[in-house]
Amino acid sequence: MMIGIPKETLAGERLVAATPKTVTQLRALGYEVAVERGAGVEASYSDKAYSDAGASIVDAAAAWGCGIVTTVNAPAEQQVAQLRDKAMLISRLAPHTNNELLDALASRDVTALALDAVPRISRAQSIDVLSTMSNVSGYRAVIEAAEEFGGMFTGQVTAAGKTQPAKVFVIGGGVAGLAAIGAAVSLGAEVRAFDVRPEAGEQIESLGATFVQAKAAQQERSSTGYAKALSDEQERATLALYAEEAAKADIIITTALVRGSAVRTITKEAVAGMRSGSVIVDVAATGGGNCELTVPGSKTVSDNGVTIIGYTDLASRMPRHTSQLFGTNVVNLMKLLTSAKDGKPALNLDDPVQRGMTVTNEHQILWPPPAVAVSAASTQAATDGSPVAPSSEELKEEARRKAAAQEAELTAKRKRNTVLMAISGIILAAALAFTDAAFLAIFSIFVLAIFVGYYVVSNVSHSLHTPLMSQTNAISGIILIGSLLQIGSENPVVTMLAVLSAAIASINVFGGFLVTYRMLSMFRKDA
Repeated sequence: MMIGIPKETLAGERLVAATPKTVTQLRALGYEVAVERGAGVEASYSDKAYSDAGASIVDAAAAWGCGIVTTVNAPAEQQVAQLRDKAMLISRLAPHTNNELLDALASRDVTALALDAVPRISRAQSIDVLSTMSNVSGYRAVIEAAEEFGGMFTGQVTAAGKTQPAKVFVIGGGVAGLAAIGAAVSLGAEVRAFDVRPEAGEQIESLGATFVQAKAAQQERSSTGYAKALSDEQERATLALYAEEAAKADIIITTALVRGSAVRTITKEAVAGMRSGSVIVDVAATGGGNCELTVPGSKTVSDNGVTIIGYTDLASRMPRHTSQLFGTNVVNLMKLLTSAKDGKPALNLDDPVQRGMTVTNEHQILWPPPAVAVSAASTQAATDGSPVAPSSEELKEEARRKAAAQEAELTAKRKRNTVLMAISGIILAAALAFTDAAFLAIFSIFVLAIFVGYYVVSNVSHSLHTPLMSQTNAISGIILIGSLLQIGSENPVVTMLAVLSAAIASINVFGGFLVTYRMLSMFRKDA
């Protein structure tokens, strides 16, 4: 079957639904690929690159007339008319707000899969386009802020004086928020972040930011995996927190977007309390904006000199990589639909991932889909005889039992080791009682070296074992020299032991340098 990749017609759109690399991956699944002429030019992918990857270069009508059509944005009315009957459309369709499009697709018997309706479960993460776009948007938000901000992100100490790092406040610890935190921290900024979900704090801190605590404003997620709606008291607490942090921040990045709708986080009063020259990047401008003064699609400046960026095309401003990631999401979906790799998609509506994305099929509108349980939601007891998921208390108790069992096993192991060491010590002491003084002195040094080496290495973090191996090359070199000196001994036993020692030391030396070389090559930019 042929997969069509039309050129995006939305004004200002620079993305494309497939790249030469993903074309190769689609062909490996048994599909033929037709790319509209010039579809990838804005993303720096030439028609020749697609052709070299095995795609056919066609006109718009041929691309829209394929059995499977995949696009970045939902098709317009005239493009729906170009779809063949019983075709499959894979795109971002915004099914929760686009009823007319669903009606048009159902009337044409088009099987439509909405890439922006992927269920929020772990198995579906590889095809989650929303996460892909949010990740890029969060990163790009920091780039836009750095461009607009009149100072450096990192602090500097120079002969001319000292500069303080930029203070960045990120609202939201989801995909976009975490991407923004990571980018801002990497630039050297002092980053603080807040999310109404308390479990997001660990992820925020793992990226090097400070998690702003506000118990009165935090709550757990709902059964859909999103944060629950705030109560009046929680909303007042969050707005007060945002205003307080805004007054201290040089840059604010807001990412609070739930099911396509933005939540108000920064009021005009909070903006008025910010310093002149501060910057707000509203990643949620596509849903109306988190900031009260955001103008979606535009950059504005408040009366007190605060720049508010409300661009709605942040992901499209990095078209090359975004197109590659988007295309990979499509490839992963086609792998799910084409397990036989025969170029024939087999839609399985019993699969919660495929069912959740399918919005029209066989002249029927299938939106909204049945609810899909997620791990973040508490599971009610089943009444139909089906297995009941364990409660959080049961899970905690199970974790405690496992921890107790592991501790008991570790204690028993320590006791066994202690007994074995005691027995070995007694046997060794008895044997050494009949040896001469010279051998006893050398052997004592040998035993002490074993103990020192064991306790030193065993107490070193695993992350330091590789550099530790590099440093022990010097010790291995000393052993190697000593072995070489003993190889010429008249005692054949000494010679044999010297040869064995030299061989083992050589392995350690050369192996250590090889491991070190491979470790250092990981940090080379040209690797």
